[in-house]
Amino acid sequence: MVVILWRPFGFSRRLLKLERHSITESKSLIPLAWTSLTQTLSESPGIFLLGQRKRFSTMPEIETHERDSELFSPPSDVRGMTKLDRTAFKKTVNIPVLKVRKEIVSRLMRSLRRAALQRPGIKRVIEDPEDKESRLILLDPYKIFTHDSFEKAELSVLEQLNVSPQISKYNLELTYENFKSEEILRAVLPEGQDVTSGFSRVGHIAHLNLRDHQLPFKQLIGTCVIVIFMYLKGHNTFFQVRENKYTYEFDFSKVYWNPRLSTEHSRITELLKAGDVLFDVFAGVGPFAIPVAKKNCTVFANDLNPESHKWLLHNCKLNKVDQKVKIFNLDGKDFLQGPVKEELMQLLSLSKERKPSVHIVMNLPAKAIEFLSAFKWLLDGQPCSNEFLPIVHCYSFSKDANPAKDVRQRAGAVLGISLEACSSVHLVRNVAPNKEMLCITFQIPAAVLYKNQTKNPENHEDPPLKRQRTAEAFSDEKTQIASNT
Repeated sequence: MVVILWRPFGFSRRLLKLERHSITESKSLIPLAWTSLTQTLSESPGIFLLGQRKRFSTMPEIETHERDSELFSPPSDVRGMTKLDRTAFKKTVNIPVLKVRKEIVSRLMRSLRRAALQRPGIKRVIEDPEDKESRLILLDPYKIFTHDSFEKAELSVLEQLNVSPQISKYNLELTYENFKSEEILRAVLPEGQDVTSGFSRVGHIAHLNLRDHQLPFKQLIGTCVIVIFMYLKGHNTFFQVRENKYTYEFDFSKVYWNPRLSTEHSRITELLKAGDVLFDVFAGVGPFAIPVAKKNCTVFANDLNPESHKWLLHNCKLNKVDQKVKIFNLDGKDFLQGPVKEELMQLLSLSKERKPSVHIVMNLPAKAIEFLSAFKWLLDGQPCSNEFLPIVHCYSFSKDANPAKDVRQRAGAVLGISLEACSSVHLVRNVAPNKEMLCITFQIPAAVLYKNQTKNPENHEDPPLKRQRTAEAFSDEKTQIASNT
């Protein structure tokens, strides 16, 4: 995880260098990049060149990609850069332009929207350095090559306004400020690697999810994405966040918070009604526990990270639910086999009229499924009625082509049963290409939860449980978890 300070991304509106050349033959106008591009396109399936005017028709996304990867991509020699050098991004491109009288620019631009250059950070209309009474309209070099490139309606407007369709070209010098952050990252990172361009904003901090292969470029990525400097130790990372009417305060550098899960927090909260019981195994700073407690439910919330535990206590008081939430600082397995077991034995022994609905939330998607084995033969005595068995909401990631089936099978394998017919899977969010975050919900079968309901296999050993993050290793593991979420 990279934590960096927020500042709005800006673009330079300055065109550094312009050189004008008149064009008399259509071929001489075509940029060298275009010549090689048309040759490549003519050999590519699904792309067709139309006539001698060197225009091509293709799917919009392919057209956009070709533009980004050819004429308007940064220089190739920035590849592998780990420390940002803005001067290395200078590049000169040939841009076709149309000279017009300054008083008709506004009327003309409405009719030339298709033909005009549409590039963030670059003005489409600039002053003519040779004529103060004229303006130059920058045109799309992939659409306009000669006066024949204008459509019939565009030529008609030019004629009405007495504008010559003669095209000139300019050598336009692009700088770092004229490239999109994604273009910069794609040019800098090793070829074929994923580009991180999205981030979550929490106050003045931006949270980026980086994969291992991107870590050597973390400083450059942070600078490129929001043109800022990296988070430095000692900077104030205390935050107050408002989510779904509740207030949370915490030190962002020491706990995990994902603002993209607010809808999921609400979804689970709405499943409980007053009087129900919630066990939150990996509670963090309280985004499940606090809203549920506000519904007059009884909540048992746990987190092993001492910082999360501290801020969980603080936030319960802040939101005035500290009398309704019992808070623990235990490993997930110890919490399930200790306080959860004790409370379940009491709750499930109550009379039918007094039994509440019990929900168990396990939001640690990288590992939570492994902790399901703690439910196997957890309770003694006679099973309660199936309708009162605890309902589990367990989160997981999946890269499988059928993520719902994958999560069901993995959870079922840990429990030793099939969950195909007795569970539901909710897609929470897409966290990366071909990677989903899901929540599987099911009632724990009595045969799993109670001892002596099935014959225990001889010499059976539960799969080893990976421990929830420890305080000492939390900083390193936070980076790992962030890269997955």
